[in-house]
Amino acid sequence: MGKLIYSMITSLDGYVSDENGDYGWGAPDEESHTFVNEHMRSIGTYLYGRRMYETMVFWETAHTLPDQPPFILECAKVWQAADKVVYSTTLEEVSSGRTRIERAFDPERVRELKAASDRDLTVDGPNLAAQAIRAGLVDEFQLFVGPAVAGGGVPFFPAGVRADLELLDERRFGNGVIFLRYGVGR
Repeated sequence: MGKLIYSMITSLDGYVSDENGDYGWGAPDEESHTFVNEHMRSIGTYLYGRRMYETMVFWETAHTLPDQPPFILECAKVWQAADKVVYSTTLEEVSSGRTRIERAFDPERVRELKAASDRDLTVDGPNLAAQAIRAGLVDEFQLFVGPAVAGGGVPFFPAGVRADLELLDERRFGNGVIFLRYGVGR
């Protein structure tokens, strides 16, 4: 059975983007990107909202851009090898392989995906993750906390949700980012 993981870059005050939509405070450097690549190897399926998919689909063609460093090429390879499910009522077609569109988030279907999977899954994007969190589907939270205070914007955690968490791992990177990995207490 796979775990469902919610992982994003956040500001120190817990925002995935500020009020203007900016989120560059924790942009990965080579060290942190290599770490992310290693974590991505365990992922068999990415669950995306439309906006997050439109950001991440870059990895479908990243390997075709000239002069890409090895860690970028590796990320593209790992991303392309995983399945992707995009939850959207407006997206007409996808532009990546191993990708399908679902019109509505169905918690029971996600439970079935987890139960049938021998690899982990991620839920990516705060709006879609909020639905999974409220449905009790998220097994693990992974935060890459960047060295900035956003002062407002889109929060990592949805309002009104409480959870008992257990710290499973932590790591500090040279660019000031701190990785925190928490398991969800049941």
